[in-house]
Amino acid sequence: MSTPLNQTDRIDSDRISVDPAGTDQTPARQDGGHGLLRFVTAGSVDDGKSTLIGRLLHDARLIQDDTLVAIETASERRGLGFTDLSLLTDGLLAEREQGITIDVAYRYFATPRRKFIVADCPGHRQYTRNMVTGASNADAAVLLVDATRSLSEQTRRHAAICGWLGLSQVILAVNKLDRVNWSREVFESIAREFHAWCGPLGIEQVHAIPISALEGDMIVERGTHLDWYQGATLLETLEGIDTTRPARGARFAVQTAVRGDPRRGDTSRAYAGRLALGPLAVGDEIVVVPGGQTARIASIHLGERALDRAEAGQSIALKLDRELDISRGDLLVHGTIPSAAKQLPAEIAWFAATPLEAGTQWKAKIGTRMTTARVETVHGTLDLTALKTRPAASVSTDDLARVELLLGDATAIDPGWHDSPVGRLILIDPVSGATVGAGMAALPA
Repeated sequence: MSTPLNQTDRIDSDRISVDPAGTDQTPARQDGGHGLLRFVTAGSVDDGKSTLIGRLLHDARLIQDDTLVAIETASERRGLGFTDLSLLTDGLLAEREQGITIDVAYRYFATPRRKFIVADCPGHRQYTRNMVTGASNADAAVLLVDATRSLSEQTRRHAAICGWLGLSQVILAVNKLDRVNWSREVFESIAREFHAWCGPLGIEQVHAIPISALEGDMIVERGTHLDWYQGATLLETLEGIDTTRPARGARFAVQTAVRGDPRRGDTSRAYAGRLALGPLAVGDEIVVVPGGQTARIASIHLGERALDRAEAGQSIALKLDRELDISRGDLLVHGTIPSAAKQLPAEIAWFAATPLEAGTQWKAKIGTRMTTARVETVHGTLDLTALKTRPAASVSTDDLARVELLLGDATAIDPGWHDSPVGRLILIDPVSGATVGAGMAALPA
């Protein structure tokens, strides 16, 4: 039995960050397609997610020497005969003692070709909410499967979440090929089954890769055991993923209105928030949703700096060429105009112990708008075997469901746009303030 780590075994894994890209001030690339990549890793328990991330960073030479020494020392104290690279991401003491990951661990790294943010999610069903959190802002997903066990219900659940959240690219990493004698037949069987599962989910591209996180084959280097596989390594695939999005228009959710200083003769008003979809430029006409008011952008400010043009991902302040009645929760739009409605079909991942039922009322946060949401109808829950919505009167913890909500206020909605601030929503308990559900604004059935 391995010896549990003690307090002296803590590893400062944040020090592997070679580039802290991906803050709100980092523009998201929409034209070149190969800028910053946010991806999520998930799979069933013991599929090897943490080992995979550790191996990726180790073989790409992105771990500092002192951090690697700390990992080696901790592995020795546990009585292991190898360097346990999973310790790099399983940073919490309790997680290491149990040998599992129980929270979303974010890591930042870069190669000469690209910058990355990876969200390593837990595998247990009861942590479905963590998977939703990690995938909600991702461009792609890496889903691990243990080659000795094939697809599990939780892997199917994770793929369904990726489909619901609009992730169009998923990498299936079939791990532990070393334990099935590097079998091509095992890999291809799992890949075929997964491709068939993803088809109805709307996932556009599935990249299936045979790997061994423990041995390092097909992670960064090709290794020596998988000569029958001619595709790209995991890192090469991540570096090549195209994140270009369709040019559908700009979305700016107003967080607050900022007044000028009247002592200096400045009586203007600016609107601060994050540009979720862009770009926006000085002179562009914007429409306020709901309401339909129009104006043109007079100036754009990033901190103290004036910009001619802002890109998606930047936190900015906008000044308009006329005074409008705008407040927190409104959406400033350029291009395709979303609908504003109270009736909202939605696909929800339910987190609370209390079942979700028709007639219950919650708070809903859509973009920066907070309103009430009454559950009018529960259409059903997702059957992860048949991949169909089955009729249900209530929704249990960690179920995925389709429901009809009645909002307290007319709200801007982009159904099916996972990258729009009004394409997603969260449900909040009005008493405790806890998040009880999250999901997507759905297209009408």
